[in-house]
Amino acid sequence: MTPDDLMFKPGLMKGERILITGGGTGLGKEMAEACLILGAEVYICGRRGGVLDETARKLMDAHGGKVVGVACDIRVPEAIHDMLDLVWADGGALTGLINNAAGNFISRTEDLSPRAFDAIANIVFRGSFFVTLDCGKRWIAEGKKASVISILTTWVWSGGPFTVPSAMSKAGLNVMTQSLAVEWAPKGIRFNAIAPGPFPTEGAWARLSPGQDAESTRDMGSNPMGRVGKMPELANLAVYLLHPMSEYVNGQTIAIDGGAWNAGGGGFAALRSWDDQQWADARAMIQGANQQDRAKRTV
Repeated sequence: MTPDDLMFKPGLMKGERILITGGGTGLGKEMAEACLILGAEVYICGRRGGVLDETARKLMDAHGGKVVGVACDIRVPEAIHDMLDLVWADGGALTGLINNAAGNFISRTEDLSPRAFDAIANIVFRGSFFVTLDCGKRWIAEGKKASVISILTTWVWSGGPFTVPSAMSKAGLNVMTQSLAVEWAPKGIRFNAIAPGPFPTEGAWARLSPGQDAESTRDMGSNPMGRVGKMPELANLAVYLLHPMSEYVNGQTIAIDGGAWNAGGGGFAALRSWDDQQWADARAMIQGANQQDRAKRTV
């Protein structure tokens, strides 16, 4: 990403301090880069410390500024508290939080184990709430304004066949967004959410479209624009929602999917036609991707 990819003036985010969970890769990395280019100090967290350090180094080499990677398992409230102690000690209160950390994979619901369900829900639902709550307590105690964005999907409105743990968890974050937008608005803390359509990232693609690349995805035909999303499009929306000049936008979940939601697309209902062998092949590919990720985790 370059400054020319962004619709905002240089220095727009100067003085802003942003934490992005799951910020070492994928959508989180792209949003981190946009915030950095525009002058924000950026913190990224995740379980793979080496990946975070590499991302921080590459972004600073490309754009200067400050990116700090902090290894943290957001499933553990005590780990979140320690991470935020470090962030606050490194320059004061955050001004923005992006709840981006997630896990997802396609599966027939009858094939799920409790452990598989928890693998998603403990990150997306519980972890995002714990990070939000710990930040919120600090902002309220200090009388600070802040903006919180949660990355959802359009499945929060339509349901998510074959992605039930993720759909349930993100629906919970949608309710958190709507609820805290009212409860904490008098304190200067606002909440919004973004519901992206297909934006190709290596991690998500390996688990949601195993064996396919971005150009062959099933969503291409059903999307009114006939394409997947471009990363700067998502990053521009996130920057807008984070910035104090958009502070009257509160309690909203905004789809960015080329109109797929309006056309009835964007989910995995078409997988009803898969047979047992296709599901077995998909499970094998997803397990391979999971093993590669586990090898890189430090927490």
